[in-house]
Amino acid sequence: MRKATETTLSTAHGSLPRRVAIREVGLRDGLQSIGTVVPTQRKFEWLRDAVAAGQTEIEVGSFVPPRLMPQLADTQQVLAYAKSLPGLFASVLVPNLRGAELALEGNADLMILPLSASHAHSLANLRKTPDDVVAELGRIRAARDASGKKTLIEGGVGTAFGCTIQGHVAETEVLRLMQALLDAGADRVSLADTVGYADPASVSRLFEKAIAIAGDRFCCGHFHDTRGLALVNVHAALQLGVDRFDASLAGIGGCPHAPGASGNAATEDLAFMLQAMRIDTGLDIPALLALRQKVAGWIEGEPTHGALWRAGLPKTFPFPAAA
Repeated sequence: MRKATETTLSTAHGSLPRRVAIREVGLRDGLQSIGTVVPTQRKFEWLRDAVAAGQTEIEVGSFVPPRLMPQLADTQQVLAYAKSLPGLFASVLVPNLRGAELALEGNADLMILPLSASHAHSLANLRKTPDDVVAELGRIRAARDASGKKTLIEGGVGTAFGCTIQGHVAETEVLRLMQALLDAGADRVSLADTVGYADPASVSRLFEKAIAIAGDRFCCGHFHDTRGLALVNVHAALQLGVDRFDASLAGIGGCPHAPGASGNAATEDLAFMLQAMRIDTGLDIPALLALRQKVAGWIEGEPTHGALWRAGLPKTFPFPAAA
């Protein structure tokens, strides 16, 4: 999160960030949720085109066992290629210490350890309790420090607004676990609406409490568009000063424990909304739409989402900068 004052713009509803970073998660969260295995060379092309379109933060894969997730079996190669692209901040998801060791070997800029605030979801997804994951982050922090590497560690608290398996997830538990991740050595933390249960009021309430605890170490919101509320949930977080959000090109992705889910917030739709609000993203939206069309062709037959690609850009685009 950026501090207020010079980096915010005033609106009738308060101050919003002047610039927002969109972290692309299509290469990880998107591809892990579909059956198609995208060839490594096409992933390289995706990365090149994304960087050319102005994307500077990309989650390039996940160090999970290839037998469990063949879609991401080439994460080591994709990370190495990402590190060769100037100006790209490359992150990877790590489920455990072994994954973190691979991330460190590959000089990832950031590794994200996912934690489900839902006890039932945590057991189904990771076969660990939430507190087991906190302990794992402590071991990851020790390994990172011993390695001398500068890779950042993000603790991502998922199912923060509810769970399709467990149902209600208490805010107090979400905040307890977020604090525990910070105490265990996370450099920063984020919140995720893994199964699409969030609404703007609940986002405002929980994010305000999370920011009060984590301060500048609260870094990102991750919203799924399961029930069509991803963008309005982003807007609720923007009003609290949050200036980094995850999104997936063509809205691909989701959670295997959220049947019927429509995927992540679409990168191109989120970028369009922010730029329409005169918030700088640094992204070339026509270039993103061209890349979206290319990726949709690579995964033909898989579900894609979003609205901008159907309607196209309005005649008033590009929008003038904020006054």
